[in-house]
Amino acid sequence: MSDYIQEQGAAATSGSRREERKIIFASSLGTVFEWYDFFLYGALAAVISKQFFAGVNDTTAFIFALMAFAAGFLVRPFGALVFGRLGDMIGRKYTFLVTIVLMGLSTFAVGLLPTYASIGIAAPIILVILRMLQGLALGGEYGGAATYVAEHAPPGKRGFHTGFIQSTATLGLLLSLIVVLGSRYISGDQFETWGWRLPFLLSIVLLGISTWIRMSMHESPAFVKMKAQGKISKSPIRESFTSWPNLKVVLTALFSINAGQAVTFYTAQFYVLFFMTQMLKMDPAQANTLLIISVVIGAPFFVFFGWLSDRVGRKPILMIGLLLATLCYFPMFKALSHYANPQIDAASRQSPIVVSADPQGCTFQFDPVGKARFDSPCDKVKTFLVKQGLPYSSVAATGSDVSVSIGDKTINGFDEVAMRTAIEQAGYPAKADPAHVNQVMVVVLIVAMILIATMTYGPLAAVMVELFPTRIRYTSMSLPYHIGNGWFGGFLPTVSFALVVYTGDIFYGLWYPVLITGISLVVGIFCLKETKDVDIDKV
Repeated sequence: MSDYIQEQGAAATSGSRREERKIIFASSLGTVFEWYDFFLYGALAAVISKQFFAGVNDTTAFIFALMAFAAGFLVRPFGALVFGRLGDMIGRKYTFLVTIVLMGLSTFAVGLLPTYASIGIAAPIILVILRMLQGLALGGEYGGAATYVAEHAPPGKRGFHTGFIQSTATLGLLLSLIVVLGSRYISGDQFETWGWRLPFLLSIVLLGISTWIRMSMHESPAFVKMKAQGKISKSPIRESFTSWPNLKVVLTALFSINAGQAVTFYTAQFYVLFFMTQMLKMDPAQANTLLIISVVIGAPFFVFFGWLSDRVGRKPILMIGLLLATLCYFPMFKALSHYANPQIDAASRQSPIVVSADPQGCTFQFDPVGKARFDSPCDKVKTFLVKQGLPYSSVAATGSDVSVSIGDKTINGFDEVAMRTAIEQAGYPAKADPAHVNQVMVVVLIVAMILIATMTYGPLAAVMVELFPTRIRYTSMSLPYHIGNGWFGGFLPTVSFALVVYTGDIFYGLWYPVLITGISLVVGIFCLKETKDVDIDKV
């Protein structure tokens, strides 16, 4: 009899573990595909700027492409409200089933969308609308997946189990980069003509797989219990954001961890790619390959730090990650410049480029409507330097005509031929030489940035679930997460690149993430409580 009871107990335990693995796998796989859809645009921003924003100058086109990328992030908090409310009222399962269908169809439609050359201004308008639909879908996805997994996880393992959900964003990025590289190989020289569409069209296959998997999942036991007790919230938005005790927790979650975590993630996995291809002029295929290698190395640490937070607590790991980001981003990116493009790094040290001009004769190189004319000598000089991807500094010289110093040579006025000659003689390369890229050190530096991101992101889902009661959890956790990631993080590439264009300093854009991680660190130290031992079954 004793042996029978032990066998039944072991069988129940084994069945429970199988169910746990199925829940983690099903939730994570669907979320990977959804992040894949969302990140494709970021991986193809340079190509999209040419296809859909061809009516403006090159610099403005790229900033516009980044703004369209950011549009998806802009609406994520609204998706959090819409789908968070549904998740708290009708259930976790059906809500994030809807989100993945919306995401997949929007992504597939981008692959069919005519370009600016075919339908003019309608092309970028439709593109932005599709990006916003993607953002709405993702606004409901993360909260559902994180809540669903956490509410199934046994006590003491929430950090470990939700760590798999945290890794899905990186795995989605990895999948998007791999598919983009494969599409480049398949289409060859035609990639920028039609090959870029292939990754978007593939999403319809991933949508079918994800939908089939999620249809087989069961509702969260915490939600089922709450529903049986008749304690479902009738107005989760009002309860979440008009009750000061809960609103205070929402604000703490936003400014202590979500804003800082967001910029560490997008710095390590998006801005670093823009920095290498746009500022350091690396070959896109080589930059993508090195990022893929780095992501493969770094991805397991999302789960590791989630697991570690089950043992030592969530807060210490989060705060150390924010501290490292605040202190290390500037030296890391300066080292990346040295190892990724040693020629431009050496040239900028030995022969710095300085533009001296009256500030009244210079304008910011950004033309939102494609009508501005940058005709002053100062404008022409800066436009030329930005297009060449050359770092420069500006000196105000009131009442003086523009002059450009390149090392020991000074060129008065705008003389493109003379500038090209001086730049070439000073050793500035047109592009980073792939043979001179120290690939090992580039990977080491990117992995270091990813490890910082894993420290701030790995324990995050567990913390967010543990901060809020079951009846309003989906809504309460989704909004601060998506404001942090959608606004603070999503606008990072756009804001940082614009700051670089404005100043000419390729490192100036880093002030944006550094200031945010610094603020989050201070708020987190004083306002965030430890949550790892919280009972999350409280309604």
